[in-house]
Amino acid sequence: MNAPARRLTRPRSGKVFAGVCAGIGNYFGISPNVVRLIFVLSCLLPGPQFVLYLLLWIIVPKATF
Repeated sequence: MNAPARRLTRPRSGKVFAGVCAGIGNYFGISPNVVRLIFVLSCLLPGPQFVLYLLLWIIVPKATF
């Protein structure tokens, strides 16, 4: 029997801003707060982290349940 495929979605509850970090945390089975902390710390480094967050906000669909 095949397990249902996991899908990256933004949850309707448990989100702080747009739900991107919560969705990533749920997908990988880790706390969304850990993902948020990693994101904030990564913003201290040079790079397109904020732009990537905005793109994920647009691309990743909301959960239907």
